[in-house]
Amino acid sequence: MHLAKAALNAAHDTVVFRRRVTVLSSQLARVLPESGTVLDVGCGNGEIAQAIMAIKPGLRLEGIDVFLRPQVAIPAQCYDGVTFPYADQSVDWVTIVDVLHHTDDPALVLREAARVARAGIVIKDHLREGLAARETLRLMDWVGNRGHGVRLPYNYLARAEWTKIFEDVGLRTSSWQEELGLYPFPASAIFERKLHFIATLSLAGQPAHA
Repeated sequence: MHLAKAALNAAHDTVVFRRRVTVLSSQLARVLPESGTVLDVGCGNGEIAQAIMAIKPGLRLEGIDVFLRPQVAIPAQCYDGVTFPYADQSVDWVTIVDVLHHTDDPALVLREAARVARAGIVIKDHLREGLAARETLRLMDWVGNRGHGVRLPYNYLARAEWTKIFEDVGLRTSSWQEELGLYPFPASAIFERKLHFIATLSLAGQPAHA
């Protein structure tokens, strides 16, 4: 079993993860400001956050995760999956990259993000839209996370469901992007489509981020 997990992780790292780090760090840096503090929720190994700082050196990112890996590229700490170990409005931005579909209650995480952020939240997640969307997302999730022991509830939402959660938490969508370029053609025709998005969320009472 250990060898099978190691083989799965190595294959995913070679085929998918390297490109994912490059593409997502570029896309996330584009919607974040030039400077400030950022909390990366569910930071994993921290490589995306590290790459963002390489693009925008004025940003300082640190992370939290429910399962802290032995090596993390940024300062990070473990948390209980419920309450962020940060004071109210203690960071400028919160990023949540491919985390919310691993939770039973995305609104709980977003409320905590809104509590600790001063300016806004940036999330990258999945959309349950289109032909066989759920089945395709389950496959991607299993390949990318099974080898790391990540919990897989497969909680994928349609855009209308995301919008409802944002509204319930008191967040406004100031930018939304679905074409991310995570996969080269022809894989993009299967695994990209409209299955991914990045959204910039503004807090109630804060101006929308350009």
